[in-house]
Amino acid sequence: MKQRSFSISLRHFLAKASTFLILIFICFLFFLLERATSSNPRFLTLDNISNVLRQVSVYAILAVGETFVILTGGIDLSVGSVLALCGAISAGLALSSNLMIALLAGMVLGAAIGAIQGIIIAKGGVPPFVATLGTMAIARSLTLVYTKGALISPLPQGFQFLGSGYFLHPLFSVPVLITLFIYILAYIVLSRTAFGRRIYAIGGNEEASRLSGVNVSRYKVYIYAISGLTAGLGGLVMTARLNCAHPQAGLGYELDAIAAVVIGGTSLMGGEGGVGGTLIGAIIMGVLNNGLNLLEVNPFWQQAVVGSLIIIAVLLDRLRRRRLG
Repeated sequence: MKQRSFSISLRHFLAKASTFLILIFICFLFFLLERATSSNPRFLTLDNISNVLRQVSVYAILAVGETFVILTGGIDLSVGSVLALCGAISAGLALSSNLMIALLAGMVLGAAIGAIQGIIIAKGGVPPFVATLGTMAIARSLTLVYTKGALISPLPQGFQFLGSGYFLHPLFSVPVLITLFIYILAYIVLSRTAFGRRIYAIGGNEEASRLSGVNVSRYKVYIYAISGLTAGLGGLVMTARLNCAHPQAGLGYELDAIAAVVIGGTSLMGGEGGVGGTLIGAIIMGVLNNGLNLLEVNPFWQQAVVGSLIIIAVLLDRLRRRRLG
């Protein structure tokens, strides 16, 4: 009996820690490959680690909001375009107005776009895929109109600090600290509050949640507003890192955010997962891209690697659900 209990506990631990173990394996693999092919290994140096974390920060922030959405069984394809629009609006305001107003406007605009999407989905009955795909096109178009297809730069010093500043060491850069704060806050919300429990309940069984008295429509509006808010914040960080607002910023980042969520173990069916796995999933993607670059692998293959990881993660989730079912 004790042996069986130990076996169940071990399987439970491995299931929870699988994403982290994959990260360790990938890091170890790249470390060995680089040592075998390069006379000057850089993969595990502090400078390279801080570079990876800064690169990861933008789509890791997007992935927080995407996790909330996917936990309810939805999806948000608009986050990359909303990132670009919010970044452009904030950059324009930073040059013509007060910096704090510019930063606040970017986040408020993102949350407002997300809330409108939530209303369309919850009240209008439009499928999340269709609603957010439409918003993706609209937001990208508005970005091009606002920027006139050109860069908005250079930005004020205070704005640049948001993307390139650090404390004590580049490892503790402002984007990394913002990302950690967002993830800690999201973890507390999902695991320690009634709001978080209802998100899982909606994803697990929306109809049962409705019958138990949960205002599902209202929660969906809140959840998509959160996704829009994180997209706006990601836009601020990316614009600050580039020291310009680019009309094509964030192109394809919705796929990176979804990939981080799925690789991190959150089920596309909803009701299962969390932001801890999402953060590790985002780091895995950053490590893969960085490691392949250091090994001088053709960059055109990198998207194929990420795509393969998404397919494998979804297949493993389906197989696990069949075993449990």
